[in-house]
Amino acid sequence: MIVHELIRHVTDFFTSQTFGTSDLAVILLLTILEGVLSIDNALVLGLLAKRLPKEMQAKALNWGMIGAFVFRFIAIFTASLLLRWTIVKFLGGAYLVYIAVRHLFFESTEKHEEKLSLDESGNPQLLEPTGEELTEAEAEVEIRERVPVYVKPQTLRRVGVANFWPTVVSIALTDIAFAVDSILAAIALVGGPPKDADAFHPKLWVVFTGAGLGMIVLRFAAGLFIKLMERFPRFEISAYLLVAVIGLKLLGDWGLNSDWSFDEPKWMASRLGGWKQSFESFEQTRRGWALGYEKWLADNWILAIPHHEPPPGGEPAAGGGFRHVPHVLDFHDLRRPESITFWLLMIVCFCTGFLPPRKKSPG
Repeated sequence: MIVHELIRHVTDFFTSQTFGTSDLAVILLLTILEGVLSIDNALVLGLLAKRLPKEMQAKALNWGMIGAFVFRFIAIFTASLLLRWTIVKFLGGAYLVYIAVRHLFFESTEKHEEKLSLDESGNPQLLEPTGEELTEAEAEVEIRERVPVYVKPQTLRRVGVANFWPTVVSIALTDIAFAVDSILAAIALVGGPPKDADAFHPKLWVVFTGAGLGMIVLRFAAGLFIKLMERFPRFEISAYLLVAVIGLKLLGDWGLNSDWSFDEPKWMASRLGGWKQSFESFEQTRRGWALGYEKWLADNWILAIPHHEPPPGGEPAAGGGFRHVPHVLDFHDLRRPESITFWLLMIVCFCTGFLPPRKKSPG
């Protein structure tokens, strides 16, 4: 029975996925975004692996990557389901904007000059500005500053635990922590949940492919991203600008496309008390905006998008629990102004990475 259900879900997943030529451009963008955002991740993983004897380092990185692959598949499915909830859209969008602002305005000004290179195994490594390798003490300082949970190597030896598997677990957990932003950005980029609450998102394969290619390229061809960063040092800024725009898109989806009546889930509706009427009033206003905007697009917009009025209560989703409600914004219909604006901003942010670096004055 369990095997039969598993086969049915796998079959449903593959039959629900849709393909368009524009998906290839999104996959390329996700691959580059994953690679650029994960440069710091790759450096930390390399430092963690170097705690082991040289003959074990590649094996530890490979096992860690397998664990990270498994996590990403689980996390992408989970994120695509959680983003049906209003509060999760807000938290996800706010987190993406936060990490972009933190990097662009705080972290980038604190970074001292550091040099990226590849070691003899082809893995990214951090060097001193002079080109010399970090000492063991300096490497531990870098690990302590970058990993979410720091464990001293001496602690592992003191409790009598073999170093290899704890290092693999540390590599996998570190990769998981660094992957949250890229997973959220990828899910937000391909759009919200389908109308049917029980259906898979039709573009999950795009997210899986982009994340997988980014990890594989970074693991086995990290030199490509290092050369890209050396040739175009502004590309890291470009990546975080893209994250900020995607985060703002998710916040716009949260604010203007969510169902604010809170009829579902029932436990939420019962706990709102007197606020329930205020939210219902805002939801009626929001739906008025959606219908009015669609009418304006049909009557006045240059691309003349046909206007269709949904039922007053929205369309009930199969299985219940979530409804397809009128959206004020639709970022995935390229005929609409908000979609054109979003993708123009994405193109501008991406092209920012190819700008030459600012020349330093002789002084």
